[in-house]
Amino acid sequence: MELLMTVSASNSLIKSFGVLGMVEELLWVWRQMKENGIEPSLFTYNFLMDGLVNSLFIESAEKVFEVMEVGKILPDIVTYNIMIKGYCKAGKNRKAMEKFREMDLKKISPDKITYLTLIQSCYSEGDFDSCLGLFNEMGEKELEIPPHAYSLVISGLCKAGKSCEGLAVFDGMGSKGVKPNVAIYTALMDSFSKNGNGDEAMKLFHRMKDEGFEPDEVTYGVIVNSLCKTGKLHNAMEYFKFCKENKITINAMFYSSLIDGLGKAGRVDEAEKLFEEMVDRGCTRDSYCYNALIDTFTKCGKIDEALMLFKRMEDEGCDQTVYTYTILITGLFKEHRNEEALTFWEMMIDKGITPTPASFRALSTGLCLSGKVARACKILDELAPMGVLPETAYEDMIHVLCKAGRIEQACKLADGIVDRGREIPGRVRTVFINALRKSGNANLAMKLMHSKIGIGYDRWHSIKSRVKFRILLDS
Repeated sequence: MELLMTVSASNSLIKSFGVLGMVEELLWVWRQMKENGIEPSLFTYNFLMDGLVNSLFIESAEKVFEVMEVGKILPDIVTYNIMIKGYCKAGKNRKAMEKFREMDLKKISPDKITYLTLIQSCYSEGDFDSCLGLFNEMGEKELEIPPHAYSLVISGLCKAGKSCEGLAVFDGMGSKGVKPNVAIYTALMDSFSKNGNGDEAMKLFHRMKDEGFEPDEVTYGVIVNSLCKTGKLHNAMEYFKFCKENKITINAMFYSSLIDGLGKAGRVDEAEKLFEEMVDRGCTRDSYCYNALIDTFTKCGKIDEALMLFKRMEDEGCDQTVYTYTILITGLFKEHRNEEALTFWEMMIDKGITPTPASFRALSTGLCLSGKVARACKILDELAPMGVLPETAYEDMIHVLCKAGRIEQACKLADGIVDRGREIPGRVRTVFINALRKSGNANLAMKLMHSKIGIGYDRWHSIKSRVKFRILLDS
């Protein structure tokens, strides 16, 4: 018995196999159509390409698209949307944008699906400027903007620290008849809080409640974090109590904010009590919670308690982050336990944890103040090829030494920087002048400014004959 194939039956099969991710079967149907002389329709091409891109067979989909471009059936808006979706899924945003711009040349108008796909992809890539550009383009073309597009653009602007721009987009939702949601409100509150505008975050919180939205555990977490940052611990604890009484889930972020806030306020015992309470309430302690309490201990001089907590963190299988090591290195140098601080630095490197500019700054500051400038420079040279050092690494070290009144060591460091070709003499000289001025050594700063030290030459204009910074200390 022969199987009678029609274009309609073939389309149904291709569509079904595509949804199920059965690419081989999908292509078998396509080949059968060709062998039986069945002409594919626009639906056939679109179902075929959709199945291919859903399984990330992007190159195969591109070949089908090319066949359409030179055939009787040309690509339509659905075809373009499928290809754009495929490129976005494969992380090929540039190609997706190229295909999007190509639509204009082919006189095919993008629809809200086109834009939403691209906005979602740009958001995932952290390209928030493109998100906003596409969003504005939708408005200019008077296309219906779905709520999810607003959510992505506002969240993107908030992540980029552009709270006011995010709020402007948010306020525009009402005029378009689009209702906000708790997630959008929460993103805005979090952004304002992180930008140091806790009052605006609280205004949004009350506005949200007035409009009938019920805050969730994430919203309360953001508000408590904001209140802790602004020193309003009493209010933060009131919300904490409210959440407990109303059985609202209290997550690790909630606890870490309170522990950090209490620690900064010197209420160490309360911070420690909350830390222990977490497990009793079934909340797993994460690195943020540990780091908050370790930071509290180091800042109030309880370095041994901080080290014990570090060990406990390891025993409980909680990841020790670069921030954990930075806190302890800073704390150990502060207590003049320099060798232990160096041990933690080496331990961090041995574990494959990449140093950050902040961690190197903690190490170099500690070494410079303990008279080990050469050791700091050696570590700096070792890290340079990794590309993790701050651009101002040497500048920071010169500032630290000048502030501590160790001008002679600062001079030696500055000469070493230039001699090794790390920086041009003029820049080091400018750094040195600023460091001296900020540390209260205005006279030395003026002397350096009106001299040829650092950039002048004795003869032949060679680096060896450059007027050394150490001349600054000569009477």
